[in-house]
Amino acid sequence: MSGAPAPGKTFNASVPGADDLIRLHLSESPHGASKAALLAAERELGRVNVYPDPERRELVHALAGHWDVTPDHIAVANGSDELVLATALALGDRDRPGLVTDGTFPGYRACLELTRRGCTTVALDGTAVDADAFAARLPAHGIGYLCNPHNPSGAALTREELTALVDACARGGVPLVCDEAYMEFAGPDTPQVRDLLDGGAPVVALRTFSKAYGLAALRVGYAVGPPALIAELRQALRALPFSVNRLAQAAAISALGDRDFLAGVRRSTEERRRWFTGELDRRGRGHLPSVTNFVAVAARDCALAQDRLAADFGILVRNAGLFGFPGYLRTSLGTQENLVRFLDALDTIEENP
Repeated sequence: MSGAPAPGKTFNASVPGADDLIRLHLSESPHGASKAALLAAERELGRVNVYPDPERRELVHALAGHWDVTPDHIAVANGSDELVLATALALGDRDRPGLVTDGTFPGYRACLELTRRGCTTVALDGTAVDADAFAARLPAHGIGYLCNPHNPSGAALTREELTALVDACARGGVPLVCDEAYMEFAGPDTPQVRDLLDGGAPVVALRTFSKAYGLAALRVGYAVGPPALIAELRQALRALPFSVNRLAQAAAISALGDRDFLAGVRRSTEERRRWFTGELDRRGRGHLPSVTNFVAVAARDCALAQDRLAADFGILVRNAGLFGFPGYLRTSLGTQENLVRFLDALDTIEENP
């Protein structure tokens, strides 16, 4: 990737993949994808005239083995985004609004509004999810959505918090959808839905191959949950039977089997996160604790900083104020070189507003 240019040069940030842009805005993996996954996708190029399996059977069985559940606990879709929409269409009491938190991924609200269910929100406790308040309000709603680890803060719920939330959805019979897109980056002790799935609560975890597995362009996501909910979800997904293409299914199966690659990504991300937060501390720049592959970095005028970083330095980051976290830029953990360029550029912008 070419070096950052002198201030004043204008970039067309709307052109994805432009060579001069440093992409730190979408939590893309700097590690790429497993070679095994790429080879599997390449082998399928000779069969692009043949529709993919609409039931995604081979991938469903691979995921069931990975999670030590039966295949009827798994639904596969075109990324987590399709699963958010499908859960809003299919699960829970559709005559009641959905429940989300403030300051979170906007796709939950968008899908609830699009499906005419409506949406109410629970305020954050500072920059943290107020699990007690969410659990108390969930029974009056038709479905709930939580992001764990949280986007854009990067924090994870405690075991006690997640257990209380799952207990609340069990008592009220209200489905709880936990978006675990960034869980692969968190430590082994971080609580996740799979730990609590055997209790029979109507809780569903959403996972993706876009982040840690590096298959963002192929769009593969999946849900893990009780068979009754998964059956409803699969029924909704059958409206788009071929949405997970042949290359994506093959690549995901091989990526899932390459455990050494995933372990290396986790290890490298943890090391990069430790270095980056240390560098932020050294420079006296605030940030939120994160267990993910991004960090929310404090800045004075985030809207201005986001625009100037793109226009003057060719660096793309995300103004977390758009998620309800004013005062922070969400920054992917790219290469160390690009992260240094980002910090130097941000210092320059704030010294010369």
